[in-house]
Formats: sequence, structure tokens, C-alpha cells
Amino acid sequence: MSEAALRVEKLQVNFGPVEAVRTVSFQVAPGACFGIVGESGSGKSTILRAICGLIRDWRGEIRVQGTPPRYDRAFFRQVQMVFQDPYGSLHPRHTVNAVLAEPLKIHGIQDRGRRIEAILEQVGLDHSFRYRYPHQLSGGQRQRVAIARALILESSVLLLDEPTSALDVSVQAEILNLLARLRAEHHLTYLLVTHNLAVVSHLCEGLLVMNAGRVVEEMTIDQLRRHETHDPYTRQLLTASLGYDREAAASLQTFD
Repeated sequence: MSEAALRVEKLQVNFGPVEAVRTVSFQVAPGACFGIVGESGSGKSTILRAICGLIRDWRGEIRVQGTPPRYDRAFFRQVQMVFQDPYGSLHPRHTVNAVLAEPLKIHGIQDRGRRIEAILEQVGLDHSFRYRYPHQLSGGQRQRVAIARALILESSVLLLDEPTSALDVSVQAEILNLLARLRAEHHLTYLLVTHNLAVVSHLCEGLLVMNAGRVVEEMTIDQLRRHETHDPYTRQLLTASLGYDREAAASLQTFD
């Protein structure tokens, strides 16, 4: 059996007295996409930030390709993150060329022009976008640039933090299809955080359901599609994902 691309064991993150993540464990196989779902404040994004080093004060165990994170250049060539807001994650005064060239400069990689042209083509942007600024791009185009930045170092693990939630519905489908194609072409491993069960169903093979920092259920996508849930919180999420219903809304419970 091959080593997991990403393994998290008993991860705990506290913000003062608040237990943001409570002993969460999961693993993601190489080339797989694994989802973490739950309402806002459930601890989903905190897990991603702990894995990529944006939060350093955590307890438990994290391993990428069997190795604990050192948060050095080698680690960041392997693991990259795509954020929810593509405008906020791009420097407003830097062109697309500057955004993509920066990680190449940091890692001392030459042949930057060829790499930038190649990665833009892979994410569906032609050379005319290379010297544009973020404000000259649509939301979907900005997210394509953010994905290109994550991949330009030939990373193998992408942490996706609500990568389509800030986009129009029609553009969301384009970005999801792009992510699916890139994963297949480059054998990428994805850890996807979202509140949208339809997004998880489109991209992932398995998922965790979280509430108040805890894992309440782990399931496969087939189980999700068949609504084979064991926890009442998961059943409530599934009901909510079907759209607004007055009777269902009136019966919603608060879980903690």
C-alpha cells in the first residue's frame, strides 16, 4: 500500500480558549481529492492553514508524502494553497507576469518566461493576459491566475479553500472542470474545503463533515449521493443543500 500523500492525525488548534479544531484525523491518497465540509466556523479553513504553515501553533501530526512539514522551500515547492478570494490573494499593483514570476525568483528557477507562458496556457489563458493587472481580469480569470501561481512550481498537493464560492455560478463550473482536468493531467492531490456539497460531489472521492471543530462523519461520495448518512448534522446539511424549503427551515436544529 502506497504512502498517503497527506496524513493528518489528531490535529488540534486553539485560539485562546476556543477549540477551533478538535483532534481531527484523515488521510488523502496520492492523486485523490478529499473534501472537508461544514458550516462557517466549523474549523475547515483552519485545518488548511495549519497544514500550509499559516498557523504554526498546532498539536498533533501532519505528514506530506510521509514527512513532517518543515515549512522550508522544499515544502512550499510541494504544497501550495488556492484561496477563496482571487482578487484579495493577488497583489493589485502586480501584473500577472509579476505574480507568476515571484515564486520562480524565490526558488531560483530560470527560464521564467517559458514557464509562465506554459502555465497560462494550461489554465486556459493566452499570452495576452500576461501583462494585465488583477483589476483588468474577471473573477474567473483571477482564479485561473491563482491556480497557475500554485502550480508553477510543479507542486503535487493543492489545498483548495472554497476556490469557487466567490465566483458566479456559471464561472464556478468552468473552474471546477479546470481543477478536475489539471488533477488528471498532473496527478495532483487535492484537499478541498467548502460548504457546497455539489462541489464536493463533482470533484472528490471522499469527505469529512465537520461541526464546531469536530469530525461528525466521514463518508465516500457514493454514500453522499445515496444520502447514506449516520449523523443528524450531516442529514441536515444534505437537506439544506437541496434548496430553501419553509418546512425544512423551520425544523433546523443547532448543533454544538
